[in-house]
This record gives sequence, C-alpha cells and structure tokens, in this order.
Amino acid sequence: MEASPFPYQGPLEPAEVHGRDDLVADLVERVTSGRVTALLGPRRYGKTSVLRRVAADVTEVATVWVDLYEVTSMADVAVRFDDGLAATTGRFASTARGVAAGLAVNLGVVKVELTGPARNRPDPALAFHSLLQVLVNVASRHRSLLIVDEFSSIGRVKGAAGALRTALQDHYRDLGIVFAGSHPSMMRTLFTARPEPFYGQADLVEIGPLESTAVERIVGSGFASTGRDAGHLAARINAFTGGHPQRAMQLADACWRHTPPGTSASTETWAMAVTEVRRASADGMERLYSGFASGERSVLRAVARGGSIYGTEAGLLDLSAGSATHARQTLRNSGDLTELGGQLALVDPMLADWLRRRFPI
Repeated sequence: MEASPFPYQGPLEPAEVHGRDDLVADLVERVTSGRVTALLGPRRYGKTSVLRRVAADVTEVATVWVDLYEVTSMADVAVRFDDGLAATTGRFASTARGVAAGLAVNLGVVKVELTGPARNRPDPALAFHSLLQVLVNVASRHRSLLIVDEFSSIGRVKGAAGALRTALQDHYRDLGIVFAGSHPSMMRTLFTARPEPFYGQADLVEIGPLESTAVERIVGSGFASTGRDAGHLAARINAFTGGHPQRAMQLADACWRHTPPGTSASTETWAMAVTEVRRASADGMERLYSGFASGERSVLRAVARGGSIYGTEAGLLDLSAGSATHARQTLRNSGDLTELGGQLALVDPMLADWLRRRFPI
C-alpha cells in the first residue's frame, strides 16, 4: 500500500520536517554558539520533530536527549537522565561509561537500582547529582548537545531544577542546551520568574503555526510526488486549522487518501476528509471536554464561537467575570488556549470545530 506523504502521528524523522527551515536554522545557530535556549509551544506543534532535525543538522556533536514527560519525583528525573546518557553512542558513550564507573554509577540501570529492595536503593537526589557530573564531565571533552524535552514538568519536582542549574551553569560553553515544553505559561515562568533557578538563563523562542505558504508547499508537493493534484486543498486546510501543524497534516492525509492517483482533489474530497477526521476525533473530544471544570468549559465554548468570555456571550453561558478570568488563565497555563493577533483562540482547531457543532448556542 502506498505510503502517505503526510505523516502526522508522533514525532517526524528529520528528513520529514518541512516548513520549519528558518526555525531550525535559528536553533542550530544558537546551540552551536553556546546560547541556552528554551523552545516554547503548544502540544502537537512539532517541537520534538524540529529538535530531531536540529540534532541531525548539528554534525560532529553528540546529542543527549532527556524526556521529562510527566515526571513527578526526583527518582523519575534521575531515571530519565540515566536513559538519555545510556542512549548515546560513539566517543561520548565510551567516555561516559568510563566517567560513570569512576563515580560508581552504572549507566542504564539506575531505574533497576531505584526500584530494587529498599535497603539497597540509592538516594535519588544523589543519583541525579552523579549523573549530572557524568554529563558535564564528558561534555568538557566532547562537544555535546543537551535537549531536555517537556522541561515544564520539572517544576513538579522540588529541588530538581535547582540541582540541574547548579550542575550546568559553569558548562554553558561546553554544551549546546535546548529546553522544550508544551505548557508555554509554565515554561515562561521557569525562565522569567525571579524565584526560579533558571531565571534569566535562556533565550525564549516560540514555535508558531505553520505559515500559509508552508502549508501550500507541503500539501502541493505531497500530492504531486504521488501523482495527484491538490487543487485548492491547501487553502481550505489552512483556513480550517489556522496552520496547526498536526491537524493540518491529518487533514492533508485524509484528503490524499480520498484522491486516487492521477486525479485532482475536489470539494467532495474535502467534505469526505473533514467528515472522516471529525468522526475519528469525536470520542477523544468528548473525553477531553468532560475533564475541564465548568468555568473552563464555558470559556472554551465562548472562544470557539468567536465571542467574548465577558458580556453577552458569557451571560448566555452563566459565566461570571471572575470565573472567566480564572478559567482563561488556567487554560492558557495548560496550553489549551492561546492568543493570536490579540484575540483568544483554542489551540486545537478540531476541538473548536467540535464545540461549535456540539453546542451551537
């Protein structure tokens, strides 16, 4: 079966990342010049894919990739750093094993040690400290890139950010460092609030929606490379998704599958694709919506309809000004709500579409 030119499930391979050349070039320049960088953006905006491309483009540099998704304890953090160090290859890996041995650290088995019999378990904070010593020691010998994905989760673990900052602060020139996170408000707090250990320690870079020209190129070339004509699909996709990367590719994939080789996409193609994606996402939207608090639901409905969260629209939903303000901040912190052109907007266009159809009033 012919492979779709529009992969949208999970992070992309470096060669599959399109429409982000300027951002990739900017990040490459930053990490190669030793500028600590924080990449901010909502979920499903392609941060991980972009960073994979950056890691591939930075040649002759060892990459240590640490994923802090949903960490809740110092033990979790230590295990994720151990996983990242153990996954390295080449000269960095061989040097890391030697340094770790000198510190009585067994790379790749910290999880086993932390989940073993209680009397034999190492202290998680000390294990984390030792792993950081391995990282900075090896980085002083081999030029390296540290990518910490979902960094915003570190705020849940007392002392973890401070320990990381203490270990890294004297080695910024040895390491290219990128922190990435899917909760923009939390990420901003971690780097701009005075009480935070990483206050003022990184340049903040935002990943935004795909430009309309990028969507046009990606859709047009994807169809053409497989013997199809996209027609006016790119404009429809961009108008519907607002450039949301994952949703744009999901709709492009559905349109592509409804366009046989040697034919052109049509209005009917678009209608079938939208219906298919709506059906596929409906259950998830129902579960997602049910997880929001009452005030948050009302704010989402008001914003999805293009109305104000105050005034007449809010009155129809029995939404008080206080509740609206609190819900707006909560939704922005969680990455479900953003501000585009001075107006509030839902990050996920499929959720906005579902809300408009599910609650027409």
